[in-house]
Amino acid sequence: MAHVAYDEVLAERVRERLPTAAAKHMFGGVAFLTNGNLTVGVLGDDFLVRLGPEAADDALGRPGVTQFDGPGRPMRGWVVVAGDQLDDPDLDRWIAAASGFVATLPPK
Repeated sequence: MAHVAYDEVLAERVRERLPTAAAKHMFGGVAFLTNGNLTVGVLGDDFLVRLGPEAADDALGRPGVTQFDGPGRPMRGWVVVAGDQLDDPDLDRWIAAASGFVATLPPK
């Protein structure tokens, strides 16, 4: 059996909440794109959230939230939330925040 690089249960929880988002394997996990823009993702046991620079900076003070270090560099505007910090209401809030930010971006 192949090794799974990301939490499939968490990915399914996200998929249920973003049924129209396109799922794409990237960064060793799975990303969910809205209108071609990466919105959220699952990396290992953690949750990647795109919030924009200001909201991401604000989120960094919360428990279990860290800066996302993309391939080779930190990515401002993105945070990683520890998977053990994601009950359903928290997951809903993070997805709503990411979706709200991505809705301000032009489609790709």
